[in-house]
Amino acid sequence: MNNNDLFYIRLSFFFSTLICAVKFVAWFVTGSLVILSDALESIINVVAAAFAWYSIYLSNKPRDTEHPYGHGKIEFFSIGFEGAMILIAGFGILIQAILFFFNPPELHALTAGLWLTIAGGAANFLLGFFLVKKGKQNNSLTLHGNGKHILSDSYSSIGVVVAIVLILLTGYKWIDPIASAIAAAIIIYTGFKLMSKSVRGLMDEVDMKIVEELVTILKEQRQPNWIDMHNLRVQRYGSLYHVDCHVTMPYYFSLEEVHEEITKLDKILNSNFQKGSIEFFIHTDPCITSSCTHCQLADCNVRKQPFIQKIEWSKENLLPNRKHSFPE
Repeated sequence: MNNNDLFYIRLSFFFSTLICAVKFVAWFVTGSLVILSDALESIINVVAAAFAWYSIYLSNKPRDTEHPYGHGKIEFFSIGFEGAMILIAGFGILIQAILFFFNPPELHALTAGLWLTIAGGAANFLLGFFLVKKGKQNNSLTLHGNGKHILSDSYSSIGVVVAIVLILLTGYKWIDPIASAIAAAIIIYTGFKLMSKSVRGLMDEVDMKIVEELVTILKEQRQPNWIDMHNLRVQRYGSLYHVDCHVTMPYYFSLEEVHEEITKLDKILNSNFQKGSIEFFIHTDPCITSSCTHCQLADCNVRKQPFIQKIEWSKENLLPNRKHSFPE
C-alpha cells in the first residue's frame, strides 16, 4: 500500500465532511426530501472515509507472526462496510419516499437549495474522479471503492438537480418523493455492488483479469527449462498478490539450478506485472518420460522420446492441478 494513500483518504474525509455540511444546509433551507436523501448519502461518505482511513493505516502495518500475509484483507472489510452503510441509507431513503408520497412536505427556497446541490455535486464528482484515478495508480481497493461511492453520490445529485428544476417549473410537490425513491434505488444498487465485491475478495474468488495478465506475461517470457506449469492460484492481500504454482523442470537439475530458475521466474513476473508485487510459493516437479514429448530443451542428453508438441499455456491448463494438460 502506498503511504500517499493515507494523505488521499484524509483529503476525502475533509472534503466529504465539508460537502455533507453544504447539503444539509440545502435541506435545512428547503425541507426537500430528495435533497435530504442526497445529504444522508453524504453522511455515509464521511463515515466510509473514516473507516477507509483506518483500513489504509492498518494495511500499511508490516507483517507479523499473527498476520503472515500482512493486513491487506482489511480493504475488503472496508468496501464491505461502506456497501452496508450505503444499503442502510438507501433503504431508509426509500421508506421515507414512500411515506412522503402520501404526505408531501412543505418546500421553501428551492432556488438556493438548487445552487447548493449543484456545488456539492460538482465537488463530489471532482473528489470521486480524483480518488478513483489514484486508486488505480496505487492499486488501492480502498481508494478506488471510496472514489466510486463518491462518484455515485455525484451522479445521484444530478437527479436531485433535475427534480428541483422540475418542481420549480411545474409546482408539483409529488416529484420530490418520486425523485428521492429513484435516488434510493441507485444508492441501493451501488451498495449491493460494493458488498458483492467485498464478499468475493474475502472468499478469495479468482480474479480472472489478474490471472489472464499473469498468463500473458508467462507466455511471453517462457523459458525452455520451464517444461510445464500448473495448479496456479492467486490470492490478493492489499497490493500484494500471493501466487502458488507447480513448475516442472529437468529432473537432473541441481538444487542451485532450480533455485536460479525460480528466482528468474520471480523477477520476470514482478518486473512486468503492473498491479502490485507478487510473492511466490513455487513447488517444483521433476520431469518424467511423458514430459519429453512437450519439452523444448534442444540439448537434453537424457531425452527418451522425441519432441512432438508444445503445450500453449492458458488459464484453462495453468489453473487446474493437472500435469501436461492441453486447453480443453
